[in-house]
Amino acid sequence: QAQLVESGGGLVQAGGSLRLSCAASGRTFSTYATGWFRQAPGKEREFVAAISRSSGSTYYLDSVKGRFTISKDNAKNTVYLQMNSLKPEDTAVYYCGVTLSSSYGYSNPRRYDYWGQGTQVTVSS
Repeated sequence: QAQLVESGGGLVQAGGSLRLSCAASGRTFSTYATGWFRQAPGKEREFVAAISRSSGSTYYLDSVKGRFTISKDNAKNTVYLQMNSLKPEDTAVYYCGVTLSSSYGYSNPRRYDYWGQGTQVTVSS
């Protein structure tokens, strides 16, 4: 079983940057693929980015490509989401999830077995 804790959220002006962290205890990230999702009020949880177990492959929502970067530091057992050029529409609670499964695609939240509690990102215009 994995316990995940997200951090790094906050309030930032449009065009600014934030780096979210997802720290894991229990199993290490080297055994999991990891995804970042976000959920705005009144909306469904939306895929943002994912990184494969080996870190060899990354995947992004089209609207964040070129602005967001997902990375993994196995030594620190932490996955990061670097978010640059933030826009008001990026405002949401951001969640990290981990999965051992290969069922469903990376962008499907049903693939993920464990989730963190979320961290709020607010981008002001």
